[in-house]
Amino acid sequence: MKEFYLIADSGSTKTSWRLIGSNFSEDFSTSGINPYFLGKAEIFGILEKTFRFEPDMIQGIFFYGAGCTPEKAPVLKEILADYFCVQNVEVHSDLLGAARSLCGNEAGIACILGTGSNSCFYDGKNIVRNVPALGYVLGDEGSGAVLGKKLVSDILKNQLPEPIKQKFFDKYLTNQAEIIENVYKKPFPNRFLASFAPFLSENIDRTEIKNIVETAFSEFIVRNLMQYPESKELPINFTGSVALNFKACLETVLGKFSLRAGRITGNPMEGLAKFHRHNQLI
Repeated sequence: MKEFYLIADSGSTKTSWRLIGSNFSEDFSTSGINPYFLGKAEIFGILEKTFRFEPDMIQGIFFYGAGCTPEKAPVLKEILADYFCVQNVEVHSDLLGAARSLCGNEAGIACILGTGSNSCFYDGKNIVRNVPALGYVLGDEGSGAVLGKKLVSDILKNQLPEPIKQKFFDKYLTNQAEIIENVYKKPFPNRFLASFAPFLSENIDRTEIKNIVETAFSEFIVRNLMQYPESKELPINFTGSVALNFKACLETVLGKFSLRAGRITGNPMEGLAKFHRHNQLI
């Protein structure tokens, strides 16, 4: 009997899954599933490492993910339907997932600050306005990838004091050649750069490090949030590892722009489960 639902929230680095039944829930995680970068065989391989469900277990799937554009969402929907042997599959952007998680059925500003970044004005049902994220090369201000990029660039160009540089190289046991190869020649350079964000968090008491983080958040606000007229009236909600780990810095920078922080969560899953139960979708 089909009695379980799956909710998924997928970023560039990790996909969080929750299996939900009438009196049951269990969490799983896989690597990121982005249909923009991965084909059917690769996605099947990721799923096979974690899920061995019987074909008649899953009643429906709600998948929210990076890269789930109107062009790519149908592709992923077909893959999930095939793998889990289920017809009731919805695939939406990770941004809609963030908005539903943070705002529920209320209007609000919803933002993602994780490996990548994004933002929108959500009217309680739909995303009404969205400044394009553009990825870590052209955009993604305030994201883990951009924070890592700024840190590595400052280290390699000798913009940080020697003790910080030495601490960085002692921690990561890397060098300039290895960093360049990972950024320019290997897959997923955004994930690689975002892996250095914890160094910033661990050393946030250093003025030079705090400046990197606050500059990145200021750029996110100026280039994204200030384009939503509602940002002056409504609280700004965030989800993602960067938002949670740098919460104090984020609230400080928002205050400098006379903006008010709302909900700040590490991931959207709790809010998504609540949204789907409240709206009787599961």
